[in-house]
Amino acid sequence: MSKRFGWLLGVAVLVAFGLLVACGSNYDPSSNGLAIVGSQGSGLIETFSFNLFNGHLTPIDNTPIDTSNETCILKGLPTSMVVDPKGAFAYAILLTNSLCPGSATGIQAFKANSSGSTTAVGSLVPFHAGLAPVVPNTMVMDAAGKFLFVADRTTTNAAGLYVPGSVSVFAIGSGGSVTEVAGSPFYTSNPAIIVQQSSLDIVSVAASPTVFPAIGVNGVQNAVCSAPGMNPPTTEYLYAVDGLGNQVFEFQVNTSSGVLTNPSNATSVPSFPTDQTPAGVAVGTFTRLVYVTNSLTNKISAYTICNGSPTAPSTPCLPPTPPGGLVPIAGSPFSMTGGNGPGQILVDPFGNYVYVLGMLSNTVNQLKISPISGAVAALTPSTVATGLQPMAMAIRADDNWLFVTNFNAASMSQYSITPATGQLSVLPTVQTDNYPWGVAVK
Repeated sequence: MSKRFGWLLGVAVLVAFGLLVACGSNYDPSSNGLAIVGSQGSGLIETFSFNLFNGHLTPIDNTPIDTSNETCILKGLPTSMVVDPKGAFAYAILLTNSLCPGSATGIQAFKANSSGSTTAVGSLVPFHAGLAPVVPNTMVMDAAGKFLFVADRTTTNAAGLYVPGSVSVFAIGSGGSVTEVAGSPFYTSNPAIIVQQSSLDIVSVAASPTVFPAIGVNGVQNAVCSAPGMNPPTTEYLYAVDGLGNQVFEFQVNTSSGVLTNPSNATSVPSFPTDQTPAGVAVGTFTRLVYVTNSLTNKISAYTICNGSPTAPSTPCLPPTPPGGLVPIAGSPFSMTGGNGPGQILVDPFGNYVYVLGMLSNTVNQLKISPISGAVAALTPSTVATGLQPMAMAIRADDNWLFVTNFNAASMSQYSITPATGQLSVLPTVQTDNYPWGVAVK
């Protein structure tokens, strides 16, 4: 072998080694984000590291290769997921899996390890049954990281009568522990009415924030709360969407205990009409606006929260609208462009843009929020593509990255966000275990 050829071979080896290191699964919180995915094929939690500069994704824990022959790693089917504001713990709803002996429905906490893997913390915490066993749907965490709120579907009791949907609330304690609060689940009327037909199907919930976003990579210079001297609100509301009754309910949250109360002191909590078959709800980061997706009409209902924000002109609470009540914005509901079957909806961390999951079109709609009226208008292009049957999405708190799980594609889509414009740029997808559902990101 000539010296020249040997030198070239040595360079090639070094380059190859460098590529292996660059593509390795090492996780460094100072330069990497962490995407956490709950997949139902093997019943597991997967983690992926991504470079905060170029977005490059690397599988870390429970990759499809590792778990190809597994079915009951968690002894339950993970669905909705969230991560706390510090990124220390993730929480997932697990559903009973008939293939896994001893499985049950409840909430499981996971510690996010320094390696990027996750470890289950404590035991599965079951739901209080209420008037019938709870059928959980989606879960959110309040901005302060104190409570978990779960949308409970309508179901039937032992007599075959229909029990209305409700909201379950869990308090987050030290070490990531969770405890269901006294009185949970909370119904929209007291006493709850059991009827002959399905009603009050609570499919999604969202809490108004009581903290402003932390200063991150982009700061808050473009945020609607960036004016000096602004303080976050101290009153917290929870909005619960009824997919059958075409309405959204308003609870008030006791910020010490997590107990949901009725802000109007009437028998039933206040409700406000939506368009047809609402599916998702989001609250603007600075507690002034609420958005609801309407899956049947491909529209977004938009509301101002009366007396909702110390950071911008608020709508007065004219009787009979209670404090925290919703007042439709002029032009609402707003038609979506390009997407079909809108489901989950998110407002970006700085309160400027809205993203909507198109469940039937395999898309994400991207829209801009008017800083004056709260109306929404499509960006150009109006949508970006996802994989087959997108199920859930999450935005990183720095407003740089958005992730979508694709249930029937065994993949996760990734997008970079341009904070100044709200535009999503499509990045390469990554393979996951079969049937990925929930996603959270730190």
